[in-house]
Amino acid sequence: MRTQHNQPLSSTRRYQILPQGVAKAVPSQTYELHGVRIFECAVEGPQLRSDRDAVDLMSEALGRGANFIVIPIERLGDDFFRLETRVAGEVIHRFAMYRMRVSILGDISRRVAESKSLRGFVYEANRGNQCWFVDREELGNRLQREKAESERLGGARG
Repeated sequence: MRTQHNQPLSSTRRYQILPQGVAKAVPSQTYELHGVRIFECAVEGPQLRSDRDAVDLMSEALGRGANFIVIPIERLGDDFFRLETRVAGEVIHRFAMYRMRVSILGDISRRVAESKSLRGFVYEANRGNQCWFVDREELGNRLQREKAESERLGGARG
């Protein structure tokens, strides 16, 4: 089965069970987690292939009042993870230029194991607070720590 953009459907989609017992892919959603307004992209949808795609995502997120974007790895093509293509750098740089925080959500351990440069890129990204490559649990943990630190210092962070 393929999406409307002729992309294969992922077997790791999240589903919502409707009252009739029918499974439906979960669309993009906006929610708050530890005081941060998050726009989470649907697993299905067009892949981020350029910094222009990042701008489109930011526009949608800002329209929903979000200041943090979560992108499932299924929305990123192989070119994103091959750093020589410069796709990852351009996309993440665009998010940083507009001060939009982003998390790449999912398991990329196989890709990181296969590429020393990607391993270094992910390590450096995860040291900061602009872009994280994490799973759902770690995203929650990081945002919770930030909130606690912000409260400890008496300020607010988003």
